[in-house]
Amino acid sequence: MEQTEVVKPQTLDDLIKILHAIFEGDCVNVEQVQTIMESYESKPQEWMKYAKFDQYRYTRNLVDEGNGKFNLMILCWGEGHGSSIHDHTDSHCFMKLLQGQLKETLFDWPESHGDMVQKSQRILQENRVAYINDTIGLHRVENVSHTETAVSLHLYSPPFQSCQTFDQRTGHKNTVKMTFCSKYGERTPFEAIISQENN
Repeated sequence: MEQTEVVKPQTLDDLIKILHAIFEGDCVNVEQVQTIMESYESKPQEWMKYAKFDQYRYTRNLVDEGNGKFNLMILCWGEGHGSSIHDHTDSHCFMKLLQGQLKETLFDWPESHGDMVQKSQRILQENRVAYINDTIGLHRVENVSHTETAVSLHLYSPPFQSCQTFDQRTGHKNTVKMTFCSKYGERTPFEAIISQENN
């Protein structure tokens, strides 16, 4: 297969157009997607309209539905906000830091009841892209800062409506429905947000 030259996206809209082109086929080239997402330089004036914060928990904000092939969303993390340990429902997950820093902790899938095994930890810096899928393991993402917020751009392919969350002490899992705080910059109805689990 020929390697097409990477066109550097100048704007978030450019990035979305390039991602649409990449995902037209049925095969996902993980390195290509990672390179494209990393080459977009975060400009707050371009993504600020999608960034909706909540005082109590991180928020998921839909930016683009990727013709059904992927979901592109912006997650906003207040000071000290974090996810539970979760899987990615057999999807590819790309996460790019747009602002601030996030800590990612990787875990093995639980084999039996008891403490879950932590594999690694890293701090993700602005404009870097992390990748995970279910064969790599499970992860938890946290904004450990008590003074700075963080914003990340996530691409999930194929899109999914629910995932599994795991209790770190027991390995017990729950299935959780994924909801959006906003879509295309517009807040979703309040009822939808209420049912949202911390995942």
